[in-house]
Amino acid sequence: MDPDDIPASGLVVDEDRGGLPYHLVHGESLVAAAAWAAGAAGVDLLDLTTPWDVAADRGTPLVLHDSLCPMTPPDFIARCVEICTMRDEPVVAVRPVTDTVKQVEDGVLGTTVDRDALVAVCSPVVLPPRLVAELAAKGGLPALPTLDFTGLLGWLRTSYDVQLVDAPAAARRVASDEDLRVLEAMTDPRDADL
Repeated sequence: MDPDDIPASGLVVDEDRGGLPYHLVHGESLVAAAAWAAGAAGVDLLDLTTPWDVAADRGTPLVLHDSLCPMTPPDFIARCVEICTMRDEPVVAVRPVTDTVKQVEDGVLGTTVDRDALVAVCSPVVLPPRLVAELAAKGGLPALPTLDFTGLLGWLRTSYDVQLVDAPAAARRVASDEDLRVLEAMTDPRDADL
């Protein structure tokens, strides 16, 4: 499906992420790269000050794109919007967990957790129009309990059937300058429409 055929509104989330969204990837700030990727996916970006009733009145899915996932491919964002539209359920992009995860009990390192049962949340999170309308009625963005996407997934799962979609490696979330250097080395700025 052509991204121009998918009506969606969106926000690039940079709140509570420190200064990292303003570091550079391929010569552009992470927040700018994320915005360009969303735009190339056919997402009409809104300002964070836009009242949510305006977003709800549009009757479109709402894409929350994490600025710490700046190289998420536009075609993947468009695919997440398409899945949200078809299923009328929230969509959350995830990556496989590759690190070894251990349980800790009473300060003692325990058994290894099966990684196949775990996911790492990345971007985007796409909310269906009915959920956008519900949130608008509750006060918009403040009605979300968190803008941390992992916490948001937990909250969404309490009331909705959330569709987890496997994201490509370029959609990985960065947490440090070292992560950013790895992401830059493994991506091409032309793939993100920079």
